[in-house]
Amino acid sequence: MKEERQTLGDTASERRQTDRRKRVVRSLIYGSLHPRRRGARRADENTLTSVDWHHPQWLAIATLILVLSCCDAFLTLMLMAHGAYEVNPFMAPLVRGSAVGFALVKVGMTAVGVVFLTLLARGRTFGRLRVGVILYSVLVLYGTLILYEFRMLDGL
Repeated sequence: MKEERQTLGDTASERRQTDRRKRVVRSLIYGSLHPRRRGARRADENTLTSVDWHHPQWLAIATLILVLSCCDAFLTLMLMAHGAYEVNPFMAPLVRGSAVGFALVKVGMTAVGVVFLTLLARGRTFGRLRVGVILYSVLVLYGTLILYEFRMLDGL
């Protein structure tokens, strides 16, 4: 029995000779392709770090929102060139400045918001509304805004 424990201890020490912390990139890739935790460990655990895998639908929705945000920035700049003005008081000063600066700030702010909403997609806001519903709502609102901007361009 004592020899068996010693043998098990020797194999354990042999396995630990390679330090996993030195292979960061490999660990990130492996962990992304083989997630271990798809749900919370405990029923009451609802933190950002409780899950290391998100459903692919959230990636698709986040990507669509960012593409529509880029389209919105481009269409806004086109409409401004034709005499329209920015209604959003936060973005109006940026539009009057550099077009590239405006686009970077607009898409950057949208990206940060989408990342946070995606991380929280399984949670609930105010204890009622699922955050995933907010992501879908943002997608629908951006789609509606793009259609509105295309109609405005047709009218010019």
